[in-house]
Amino acid sequence: MSKRQLILEAHNVGLSYRQRTGVLKYQKFWALEDVSFTLNAGETLGIIGANGAGKSTLLRMIAGITEPDRGRLWRQPGMTASLLALSVGFKPELSGRENVIIGGLLLGLSLKRVRALIDDIHRFSELGDFFERPVGTYSTGMRARLGFAVAIHADPDILLIDEVLGVGDESFKVKSHNAMRQKIRDKKTVVLVSHSMEAIQSLCDRVVWVHEGRSIACGPADEVIDLYLQAIRLAVKLEQAKEREAKRQAFA
Repeated sequence: MSKRQLILEAHNVGLSYRQRTGVLKYQKFWALEDVSFTLNAGETLGIIGANGAGKSTLLRMIAGITEPDRGRLWRQPGMTASLLALSVGFKPELSGRENVIIGGLLLGLSLKRVRALIDDIHRFSELGDFFERPVGTYSTGMRARLGFAVAIHADPDILLIDEVLGVGDESFKVKSHNAMRQKIRDKKTVVLVSHSMEAIQSLCDRVVWVHEGRSIACGPADEVIDLYLQAIRLAVKLEQAKEREAKRQAFA
């Protein structure tokens, strides 16, 4: 098997934000502190970790929406990336059709190409008449359908997916997973954030485990997921032990 081409490398990257702590007082908060990994063309990379670990921030950095405050992030010149997330990219006052056009243009497609794809996007989203209604009237699942339909048809160099595959009814979950698998078979580069270890294990070649802004492990999906689940089980046992000790002291 030929060696895959390196298209992105993060080396000890960190990203900070200012948090207000009082009147004219701010404190620096590091959303990411020390993350390192590589991304190769044609692979599917999973990102796992608890809520608040920095996973979504990392996707925004890969997409080029934000740049690291420290460390080094190298991207292959000319690389395009599309970030698909539940809270990103839609104008609520515009219809689904209008948002598809704007979204496609922002992803670098020509107007001619967007118009050629719009019927396919409409069919894939299964939104029916809602496609012509304001996105602000959509449920979370409907927004996810529209966003996934746009991203899966836009065909960027890197498809970045943030917690979307588990949204929607069961038939759309199956449909979105099948579409992802087709991208993987077509050697599309995908970065997937999900709390579903089943989805990560079935779709990803490698996995990065992020904990409190730091990359704890990066390697084959099975190995990293096993380490992550072991850590969760240990944390649960420790918490249960603390609760038992607290009850014992309360009744002592």
